[in-house]
Amino acid sequence: MKKKRKSEMDDELRPEYDLHELLKRGVRGKYAERYRAGTNLVLLAPDVAKAFANNAEAVNDALRLVIEMTKVPVGKKQQFAKS
Repeated sequence: MKKKRKSEMDDELRPEYDLHELLKRGVRGKYAERYRAGTNLVLLAPDVAKAFANNAEAVNDALRLVIEMTKVPVGKKQQFAKS
């Protein structure tokens, strides 16, 4: 009977999660160039990510709107049009 390697005995992953198989299609350094170029990666909270449905352009548009809203002058008295 063969002895199990220590790494096999201490492995807490389920057998169906074979990392050798899962990582075989991975590409090393896939985003390294973007990182060096200064691209910011931001992890959105799950509720925020759900609202944007994985659409990066929608997130950018929303952030641009927030930026524009911070530039709007706010006076002491605001007049509203009467309906």
